Amino acid sequence: MIPSQMLKGMLEGCILEIIRKQETYAYEISKKLEEYGFGTISEGTIYPIILRLQKSDLVEATVRESNSGPKRKYYHLTEEGVSRLNQFKGHWNELEYAINKLFEGGKKDE
Repeated sequence: MIPSQMLKGMLEGCILEIIRKQETYAYEISKKLEEYGFGTISEGTIYPIILRLQKSDLVEATVRESNSGPKRKYYHLTEEGVSRLNQFKGHWNELEYAINKLFEGGKKDE
């Protein structure tokens, strides 16, 4: 299980990627994260992130009927959301490279 402190800075980008792959709702996002190996992440953690993403105009919601229960908010990325996701991926690649280099014992200038 990944410690929650490590996840905090990454969840926003991971949620954006899940929404990019398909329009979805909060419960489904938490289940997808679990399927990808992030462990159990409650909707109570997901909702504040989604609200932040909406306030930043990175995602938009569409309310739809549900086959099982009340209406659901389905989220999709805006153009700004796609741009932010691409920035996240670039930063992630830089971080992954630096950490791998450190752990492999490589030198700074190799």
